[in-house]
Amino acid sequence: MKTPARLLLPAVSSFLALLAACGGGGGGGLTLGGSGKSTATTAASTPAGAAAVAAYALKAGPCAAGSVPESALQGQVPAALRATGFQGFSCNLERVGQFAGEGGNWSGAVFRHFSGTTCAYHSTGSVRPNRQTPGVPVIDITDPARPVRTLSLTTAAMLNPWESLRVHAGRQMLFADAGGVMGEGGPEIDIYDLSADCRFPQLLSSTPLSFTTTGLLPLAKPIRGHEGAISPDGLTYYVGDLTNVAYHAIDVTNPTRPRLIASFDMLANSPIGRGPHGLSVSADGNRAYVTAVATPTAADVANPLVPATNGFIILDTSEVQQRKPGAAMKVISSVTFKDGSLAQHTIVTKINGKPHLVMVDEGGSGGVSDPASVKAACLAGMAPFPMARIYDISDEKKPVLVSKLGLETHDPRNCDAVLPDLAGIGIFTYGSHYCSVDDTENATAMACSYFNSGIRVFDIRNPAQPREIAYFNPAGTTLPPTGSDHVSSGQWRQGGPDWCASSVHFDKARGLLTTMCQDNGLIVLKFSNGVWPLN
Repeated sequence: MKTPARLLLPAVSSFLALLAACGGGGGGGLTLGGSGKSTATTAASTPAGAAAVAAYALKAGPCAAGSVPESALQGQVPAALRATGFQGFSCNLERVGQFAGEGGNWSGAVFRHFSGTTCAYHSTGSVRPNRQTPGVPVIDITDPARPVRTLSLTTAAMLNPWESLRVHAGRQMLFADAGGVMGEGGPEIDIYDLSADCRFPQLLSSTPLSFTTTGLLPLAKPIRGHEGAISPDGLTYYVGDLTNVAYHAIDVTNPTRPRLIASFDMLANSPIGRGPHGLSVSADGNRAYVTAVATPTAADVANPLVPATNGFIILDTSEVQQRKPGAAMKVISSVTFKDGSLAQHTIVTKINGKPHLVMVDEGGSGGVSDPASVKAACLAGMAPFPMARIYDISDEKKPVLVSKLGLETHDPRNCDAVLPDLAGIGIFTYGSHYCSVDDTENATAMACSYFNSGIRVFDIRNPAQPREIAYFNPAGTTLPPTGSDHVSSGQWRQGGPDWCASSVHFDKARGLLTTMCQDNGLIVLKFSNGVWPLN
């Protein structure tokens, strides 16, 4: 979540977002000690006597010729570079194409047609008088060096889909729910057909999400989206609804007539945090891994009497998958921790044949990573910025924390070096937002957007010791793009580092990554020879 309105929310969370509007301690396998305890409702997620969990990813290197390696801590853009105009960092990734357009905000999707035509889509910020092409730009990246916008989608949900843009490759469809709160249309869910030509999506439906189904209680308010996820079979679209504080399962079997079939009320039924956000769904559709948002106050951070409530919940969604009348989503287990907040999203995947869950936060130990929350976390000796973490879910009732993907900027021992970088800005800075894996059935690499730290790529073949293998942090922009929420939130600074917060999409056939940073717009990146794919 993000931006101006996000800044207005009491919890300054993703919720803050326009939502209603991602020389010290060296990252070589350091551990966070006891500050990052994880618990499950059914049992402790780390067995007694287990080895300490690695809290930092090993640094990338060596960097290929032509790279511009980071000059300070891993992930850092020092205050001096911000002041003079940040020119960017890179290691083992180079930009091969870009479509800046009017910038963007929080989510993106990529679709490759069987013909070879490849298209990218990303959300943009609120409609403003000076916007020339509002909505979701449709960008042809078949030639990655020459991205071309063919049109923009401007139906209700596409004016500001926030974090909900999703493509289902099998059904060749694009989904989004309306997440804007600043005059955009909605609340709706929009579904487009990409099968004929992804450069010219065909609208199948734009449906107000105020409907109910027999057996469901009427909702107090129309559904207002923010996040979204499509099930692997492409038949159920899930919405994280901030207005009703719930997750909704929407049957999209007939994409021209979406229908609400089940809801999970976070206020009534969540055993931990009460805020909905992002989620993922198991391959068989019988499980949903939903985030539970909680935001600590500065006083909460170091107080051992304040329980952790931020984390994730594993839900049994088999009744939804079976389309059982009166389908209910039921809690299997939940996990919380105190060294993070504002739970963002999850990825269910397999690593070396074992089921794992990647869980990503949007807030650090003290909250949304504004200067006050960062200082509170630093004083408590806890990670000041959010990060991704990996859990073994072989026993879904007892998820086990395997590792955390913090950078050197996350190490509280480096706070003195990092705090000057926050001068004059408000939120996020070096925190995580979205991650993606290269193959959910056999993940070997994970790419994440880390706001001011840019795009980070990790080797996760050994999930207990993730190793960074590449990064790309684009140069700051000199003019404020009108579709960027980084700009509309008041956080943009001329020449300062971008907000890289969108999902990152792997293209194994071409050795590419496609993403969007809010000021630089769409970016297509290529790996140096041999860095990825991993064997």
